[in-house]
Amino acid sequence: MKHLPRILLVLLACSLGLSTACAAEQIFDIRDQGAVPDGKTLCTAAIQKAIDRCADAGGGTVYLPPGIWLSGTIELRSGVALKLEAGCRLLGSPNLEDYPPRVSKVPTYTEKYTARSLIHAADVENVAICGRGTIDGNASKFPINGRLRRPFGIRMIGCRDILVEDVTLRDSAMWMQHYLACERVRIRRISVYNHTNINNDGLDIDGCRDFVVSDCVIDTDDDSIVLKSSGDRKCENVTVANCVLSSHCAALKLGTESSGGFRNITFSNCAVFAPRGTTRVGKDPANAQYRRGGTGINLGMYDGAALENVTVSNITLDGVRSPIVVHLNDRGRMYRDDLPKPAVGILRNVILSNIAATDAKAAISVSGLPGRPIENLQLSNIHVTLAKGEDEQASGLICRDVAGLKIRDVCIRTDRSELNNAVTGVKGLLLDGLDVQLAGGATPALKLQDCPGAVVRNSVHFRVETPDESRK
Repeated sequence: MKHLPRILLVLLACSLGLSTACAAEQIFDIRDQGAVPDGKTLCTAAIQKAIDRCADAGGGTVYLPPGIWLSGTIELRSGVALKLEAGCRLLGSPNLEDYPPRVSKVPTYTEKYTARSLIHAADVENVAICGRGTIDGNASKFPINGRLRRPFGIRMIGCRDILVEDVTLRDSAMWMQHYLACERVRIRRISVYNHTNINNDGLDIDGCRDFVVSDCVIDTDDDSIVLKSSGDRKCENVTVANCVLSSHCAALKLGTESSGGFRNITFSNCAVFAPRGTTRVGKDPANAQYRRGGTGINLGMYDGAALENVTVSNITLDGVRSPIVVHLNDRGRMYRDDLPKPAVGILRNVILSNIAATDAKAAISVSGLPGRPIENLQLSNIHVTLAKGEDEQASGLICRDVAGLKIRDVCIRTDRSELNNAVTGVKGLLLDGLDVQLAGGATPALKLQDCPGAVVRNSVHFRVETPDESRK
């Protein structure tokens, strides 16, 4: 097909519905290399041959037409767009030996998880995965136990100028997507469903720079969209917008791997809800705990370095146990066993605003460390309604060890007669417009302790308890 006149190639690209990124001049059909769409014949070699010929010819599109194409690991090369036509299903082989290990040149903690994937790319540029087809990891064919025996769906390491759009991704045996130390990545309009095994993340952005995610629908057993820094590279300049997310764990998350830190991160305009009709693998589906989402917005710093300049805005959450969690911890886990434990990290300059949550168990949880507080945290225009009729005590506003905490226009509602609210060890506290209401008009307590100079104003429906001279 590479010998067709240029105009015919352009017309063919248009007829295939290729995006601008996928509308390359040369089209390489995997059937021309012997691929058979019966879901039984292993097509790895044929698909790889098409990719190699495309790259050797200077780049273009590798075309997967409708059908079921069984494959082990395929390796993307620079200049190649992998186009999956509507009705195409790239199905992962059930045999682990069809996924040879690919050892990363970038040392990270994730190498303890796996070195295998269905689609792999390392040190390449200008690559795309696009089209209306499906990538299916065939997760039910792999054991639940043993991370190293379960391949990722897509793994790209040290790559640049990546586009993933329009495809459907489902049933990875491990994380669905892992982008490690990549730059200039665009992921848009993809659909992810990942519940068949465990560790079923939807999208892992690890030590990447200049990364944009938009208009995606992601429904996962484990974290939906999670930013990591599992090596010494900072994860920075990342935007996630206009996504619909569902997770039994965390929907929007920073951490837990955080060795390199996070900077300049924006989450905005997302809807988050608990999975409907799906439960965590191996858990009792009758247990309501496993039908609920875990955390909605989870910002965690555990392994040294700094998390800074993060904004989260215009988020709705429903059926998520803990809508807002911001934690600084001292786990100090490093990506190489020979490295010393790092000093406690830094978490500062975070803004969360315009957030509405319903059917929650705990409203807001913020915790720094004694002697290393979270710095400059703002919470504004947040409305949380807690779940009805559950036995254990719910919590409202829980904050400790923060230097510079501004809370404006926060409303917490519950049908319970008791609610735990406490702010401890906070310097520079401003509570402006806090409204906490219990069932039957009961007046909840807000316990302020070790909060010198705290200012509480324009706040209603609760009483302040100060065991010391925290408030003036």
